[in-house]
Amino acid sequence: MTLSLLFGACATRPLIPYSADTPPMVLVPASEAGVADKRGRFREIYCAVLAARGPTLPDYRPCEDALTRVGTEPAGTGEPVELGQSRQHLIAAVVSGIGYDCFKPWLDPPNTVVTHLRHFGFDATLIDVDALSSSTNNARQIRDAIMAMPAPEGAPRIVLIGYSKGAPDILEALVAYPEIRNRVAAVVSAAGAIGGSPLANDAEQYQADLLRYFPGATCTSGDGGAVQSLRPATRKAWLAQHPLPAELHYYSIVTFPQPERISSILKSSYDKLSRVDSRNDSQVIFYDQVVPGSTLLAYVNADHWALAVPVARTHPTIGALFVTENAYPREALAEAILRFVEEDLAEPVR
Repeated sequence: MTLSLLFGACATRPLIPYSADTPPMVLVPASEAGVADKRGRFREIYCAVLAARGPTLPDYRPCEDALTRVGTEPAGTGEPVELGQSRQHLIAAVVSGIGYDCFKPWLDPPNTVVTHLRHFGFDATLIDVDALSSSTNNARQIRDAIMAMPAPEGAPRIVLIGYSKGAPDILEALVAYPEIRNRVAAVVSAAGAIGGSPLANDAEQYQADLLRYFPGATCTSGDGGAVQSLRPATRKAWLAQHPLPAELHYYSIVTFPQPERISSILKSSYDKLSRVDSRNDSQVIFYDQVVPGSTLLAYVNADHWALAVPVARTHPTIGALFVTENAYPREALAEAILRFVEEDLAEPVR
């Protein structure tokens, strides 16, 4: 309820007319944004993972229901998909979104994604950042966490995955602290608030601070800059003034759910954000999730919470009543992301 309060308000002026067939490259020409569309190959990999792991994983969905087709999706390569042990042993280092550290004790996530990835030679870890601080503050914490990891022997193995506000936190770290770049193999925005969210325009930091009273929460107010960091004017000004390091590889996973895949508790924020653009996941508009110059991997048929916050798994009653569309095969998605990145990094020419 607190999260819904925080993100339940938004600007009301329509900015872009709704069209389910408009990919972000139309809104920002590919020649300018430099976005490479590799949805076809990612679909091949994700579908192969889902088919191979099948219903043994939680919240299984057929591939066609797990992804959303938007516009003209490019064909896959037809190449076989490697489903054995990872050769590069990539490590997914995840930075979560606003407030996560406040409700993490209540959520008590089962860490099934980490367990699943380790079966195939990958690994994963969570980089702790302030729940309610600015992206600039959290960038320093990301820097310190990466520098505390063992230095790579050979090619870097860390794949930074930013969920929601975690994505701009990561981008600020990469720009501000060049010493971490040679430790990072790739960067992935997963429903990242790259361009911010109009919902943050009418939100205030004191609303975010209510998360400090969540059951079991030990988080603090930090520097009090979380909401300001999510405002579109803040994010877009930062992007305009800070070119991303060209030597790194960037990927974007975009949540673009069918309307029936929006959880009941999120329908209010989905409707309010739809006054700006209906193509949203209840928190962020789809084109604001794309990193400039990145490779677009997928439009995922899941709302903002379903992608990364497994509420229904640990609190099934709340899931049944409020977070009604929270089930999603996150383990298979995480594996598919790392397999795509591993394959893509191995290509001699990009």
